[in-house]
Amino acid sequence: MKDDVLRLLTEAKGYLSGAEMSRKLGVTRAAVWKAIEALRREGYAIESGTNRGYRLAEATTNLSRREILRHLEGCPWGKDIQVLEEVDSTSNQAKLQAAAGAPEGTVVIADTQTGGRGRLGRSFSSPKGMGMYLSAVLRPHAEPAQLLHLTCAVAVAVCDAVEKTVGVRPGIKWTNDPVIGNRKLCGILTELALEAEINEVQYAVVGIGVNCQQRQEDFDEAIRDVACSLAMATGKPVDRNLLTANCIRELEVLSRNYLAEKARYMAQYRKDCVTVGKQIQVVRGENVRRGFALNVDDDGGLLVAFEDGKTETVSAGEVSVRGMYGYAE
Repeated sequence: MKDDVLRLLTEAKGYLSGAEMSRKLGVTRAAVWKAIEALRREGYAIESGTNRGYRLAEATTNLSRREILRHLEGCPWGKDIQVLEEVDSTSNQAKLQAAAGAPEGTVVIADTQTGGRGRLGRSFSSPKGMGMYLSAVLRPHAEPAQLLHLTCAVAVAVCDAVEKTVGVRPGIKWTNDPVIGNRKLCGILTELALEAEINEVQYAVVGIGVNCQQRQEDFDEAIRDVACSLAMATGKPVDRNLLTANCIRELEVLSRNYLAEKARYMAQYRKDCVTVGKQIQVVRGENVRRGFALNVDDDGGLLVAFEDGKTETVSAGEVSVRGMYGYAE
């Protein structure tokens, strides 16, 4: 009933009487009123007026499976989408479900994470009502060596989704940090489970966290000067349901194309990568080497000309870019 009432209000583009809705739906006006009150409790702004009826003023600002699916109309990924109020980590939940046989296209979304994770074991701040936090299950049927570029392709997909949602395209700090200006917007974590006997990936879980509504003072002091949100970049609130749907759409497209269209994804990654052409330092434990980022290879490795005269491809470790995240030497 709620879905039917919401559909009528959305299609009306103005006021619609309770009597008209009850006639169209074949239910009582009391049933219509109850559905409207339930939608209001979910965060939908529904105005009412004597002799005018009801009008949908704006969609809910809350994370809503109904709204996400409305934006996903026609997308093959829709059946296995879960929206949770709170979870330890969407990736933890997605991995549990993948290990139990969940199909490709299973997506776990949460309004907040109590144990969000990033690269190198770091935590990822996931405050309630502020961001988009999701993890998706992929079934690549490929050897690990064929998926070295997967994280780069996911970063491109996230940039595509952000651009379609707010009209601003982030850059990408190698290897997988979407950024706006010199500040981090998003975290991406890709995890693989292997079928050892046949050297094939059993499943991949892609975790994405995008800062959406935060003001600078909302960030923890430790990251306040290096993090940003879409609201900070655009000057207005972000429709998290639309952003979530756009991310899911781009991941669905990626699931069909990231092997066959590797060259296309990597070409776009190189265009987006803000690390290339910059002075950097590569940190591995206590070892710090300075150099210049020349390019990104077809597998996502960073080609670096080091100060000692050697040119090497970096595929692991922490890379700091001069002028970003506090690195100013």
